[in-house]
Amino acid sequence: MLNQEEKARYSRHLMLDDVGEEGQEKIKNASVLIIGCGALGTPNALYLAGAGIGKIGLVDDDVVDVSNLHRQVMYRTSDIGISKALSAKNAILSLNPNVEVEIYQTRFELENAFDLIGGYDFVIDASDNFVTKFLVNQACVLSNKPYAHAGIVRYMGQAMTYYPDSACLGCLFPSPPKDASLYKMGLFGSITGILGSIQACEALKFFTGVGIPLINALLNVEISSMTFRKLKIAKNPECPVCGKNASKVLTALSCNS
Repeated sequence: MLNQEEKARYSRHLMLDDVGEEGQEKIKNASVLIIGCGALGTPNALYLAGAGIGKIGLVDDDVVDVSNLHRQVMYRTSDIGISKALSAKNAILSLNPNVEVEIYQTRFELENAFDLIGGYDFVIDASDNFVTKFLVNQACVLSNKPYAHAGIVRYMGQAMTYYPDSACLGCLFPSPPKDASLYKMGLFGSITGILGSIQACEALKFFTGVGIPLINALLNVEISSMTFRKLKIAKNPECPVCGKNASKVLTALSCNS
């Protein structure tokens, strides 16, 4: 049951017929792991905490740098030099003290992937590198764990959601790109808020059953022309991650050119 403070805090959700108190209870009992507390992770954390997700896990081994502040909206100049995971936890609790927050000051790697995602209902891939993104996809597919993917380069972004038995990231991209120049591109700061908010929407839709999830589809966002395109994608029977001959164990990946 929601108490009076919670009913006031989440009143705009309760007004929605397809969320209501029952949907808000589902959100309250839900847990989400956010992998990466940077440009995508911070809007996710703020919106999910604001929405009342019961437990949020934060995975990041980095500290706040001055160059982060133009896009990582959770941090302030006073946070420079402080652990991102710890700063993010403090910001979440300042916004909503009802949320339980667990921090993991580590990288998401082959050795800890299953342990990290195992205790959560939904995963947000807010990482900033291709190797981690492909590893998150592998781990979630092998664990039958739903997750929301997003990636950004320059003025462009993409998002998709994986549910067990839907198309996964590997159905589209069998392996990480080898072009090292992709790691050196800048990005337009505010696009990260758009893509991060889309991921947060997908998590909340998963728990409440609202709308149609972004599964078997890829949403492309190009903000210089403000173009949004949603492409249908199909599960690939030859996918190296979820296909009929896919490996049943996590596989080390490389983006070396």
